[in-house]
Parts: sequence; structure tokens; C-alpha cells
Amino acid sequence: MKHATGPALDEIASLLDKLRELPGLIEKSRGIFYRRGAAFVHFHEDPAGIFADLRSGPDWERLPATSAKQRKELLRRVRAVLTDRTV
Repeated sequence: MKHATGPALDEIASLLDKLRELPGLIEKSRGIFYRRGAAFVHFHEDPAGIFADLRSGPDWERLPATSAKQRKELLRRVRAVLTDRTV
């Protein structure tokens, strides 16, 4: 699965805007966010859609981010990790 290209990131632009607003996240390059100096969330694309890799612990977790519902859930999960709540 390849990293998301510009057109794929354009599809999730509103999600990226919401991630940019969250305290503690730094976007080092478009669609690649860091937390505390370590990669935290980034995006991939393949024929099945757009996916996010989220570091919610020591490992990466892959979450779908194609539909509005999936993006809403991803944002909820990101917020939960940032506030150290159970995801």
C-alpha cells in the first residue's frame, strides 16, 4: 500500500484541516503528523480506498478513512489517543 498522493489527500482535506487544529500534532509534510517528535498518523491509498496508520501504542494501527463515517471515527480515535483515553 503506497503513501497517499496529492489527489488522495485532496479527498480528505477537511479531515487534514481538523487534524491540524489538534494540540500536540505537528504536520511535518502534507498528511504526515508527528506527536512528541515521533510519527503519529499518516495516510495510504490503494484500490480499496484511503487508510490511516495511527500510532495508538507501540504499534501502528491501520484504520479506513474513505467514507465520512470512517473519517469521523478516525478523528475520534486520534483525539482519544491525544488525551490518553481508552481507544
